[in-house]
Amino acid sequence: MSIADDPDRAPARSHLYAMGMSEEEMRRPVVGIASTWTGTMPCNLTHRELAAHVAEGVRAAGGMPMEFNTIAVSDNLTMHTPGMRTSLISREVIADSIELMGRAHSFDALVAIVGCDKTVPAAIMALARLDVPSVVLYSGSMMPGRWRGRDVTIQDMWEALGERAVGRMDQAELDDLARHACPGAGTCAAQYTANTMGSVADFLGLAPFGVGDIPAVAGEKSTAARRVGEIAMEALARDARPSRVLTADALHNAIVSVAAMGGSTNAVLHLLAIARESGLPLRIDEIGEVCRRVPIITGLKPSGGDHTAADLWRAGGTSLVVRRLLEAGLLRENVTLVDGRTLADVAASATEAPGQQVVASVAEPVKPRGALAILRGSLAPDGCVLKLGGKNDFRHEGPARVFDSEDECYAAIQAGLIVAGDVIVVRYEGPAGGPGMREMLSITGPLVGRGLGTSVALVTDGRFSGVSHGLVIGHVTPEAYHGGPIALVRDGDTVVIDSAAGTLDLVVPESELAERQASWRRPERPVERGVLAKYVATVGSASDGAITV
Repeated sequence: MSIADDPDRAPARSHLYAMGMSEEEMRRPVVGIASTWTGTMPCNLTHRELAAHVAEGVRAAGGMPMEFNTIAVSDNLTMHTPGMRTSLISREVIADSIELMGRAHSFDALVAIVGCDKTVPAAIMALARLDVPSVVLYSGSMMPGRWRGRDVTIQDMWEALGERAVGRMDQAELDDLARHACPGAGTCAAQYTANTMGSVADFLGLAPFGVGDIPAVAGEKSTAARRVGEIAMEALARDARPSRVLTADALHNAIVSVAAMGGSTNAVLHLLAIARESGLPLRIDEIGEVCRRVPIITGLKPSGGDHTAADLWRAGGTSLVVRRLLEAGLLRENVTLVDGRTLADVAASATEAPGQQVVASVAEPVKPRGALAILRGSLAPDGCVLKLGGKNDFRHEGPARVFDSEDECYAAIQAGLIVAGDVIVVRYEGPAGGPGMREMLSITGPLVGRGLGTSVALVTDGRFSGVSHGLVIGHVTPEAYHGGPIALVRDGDTVVIDSAAGTLDLVVPESELAERQASWRRPERPVERGVLAKYVATVGSASDGAITV
């Protein structure tokens, strides 16, 4: 019985009348539109406008839209500040808030409008919990900036810090680059975490292929958003709920997309979390197995080349990537897409721009090896993530330079204390130890800018921005806060990284490590309060997705 016809719901109708709703509208299916709009960053700045267009589509298809909002945290604005501790935590808060609204208002269907990094996995996690017909609308990338005759992105800004430190750029040039690197609304402009997860939403089947490719400021976006509202009503009619879309085959395809498009290490955390919310088994090593056999076929920054997300859109978008992967037999076709198409339909609809140089074939890839690798060993017995970025397998052996926080390490890099061959170890930055598992872009960017990106390795129980590249290993588990081996490393210890063998080892006798373990005490720190304290008390291992239980 609809709210319009239930005699006992008269008080509820009173509030709906207060919002201008008619009895006829009360009888329509209600589609919740979850926006992650915030005025604190460019990434999600278009979401209110997109929500209005989605609502138009819902109404035109016979539904009743009801918009609501949740939070989003800017990774770039919080980078290298205490605020970065909130970024990964926000994933859980966003997921919880969408779930709560869905349970409170019993929406018949949902549309989640997502943008900056954590909003995409968070929304998918919530939709999996609610399991009503749902569509994801990725709001789109910003356009690249232009500076001195070349395309630039936020990646150039962070690497410029290192260039300034060694005298290759002065402060005036850095400030001028800052004025040009980010020209308008949208998520960061290449295959960093946001665009990686936007593509994941496509390959999971929850977002219509092609819609997320459209840049945030492109005129086509509003029309596409209206169409998403219509698709939500069609999904409701077909009962295309997440439990029918988020299958093991869809999850496999999403992992393939991360490997083939040179995606972010953060995708590992988020795919593990999505799998658990969907009731699907997924081990961190399975992600590594896919990445070992799937090459990078897109020439996108930072792992595949110098192209941006806008270049991919012009070249043919994720639909063209689907065509290439299907041709090579790397995708599982027995999946349900939220808009009713098959993967074969998507591939057939792809329009390849004449002469495009962004999307290659699997037979002649951009790089022969996928974006990521999973390592284990005496320094990471429960696993860690290497951002291989399509590089050939390598072995790096060097002395450890140990820091108990990102801030200590950044100061050492800027002081010129890190030299070629070193293995930087940054610990107590894990999910519980940070808390919040801060990204290390303030370290990786300056290392690359100083010319040390291929000669200095970085090992941490924290994580990396999708912008990061170089010899970087994150998500080391168990983390230092819980007494993992990374807590026992000392300056000068030999660390060996072997990507071909899939190992990360600390070359210290077991008897010595046992003595260190016996004397280890967790460093004292101020007692956390509020949301940080709740997170520390409930967050699990990064090798399981850093989910709260």
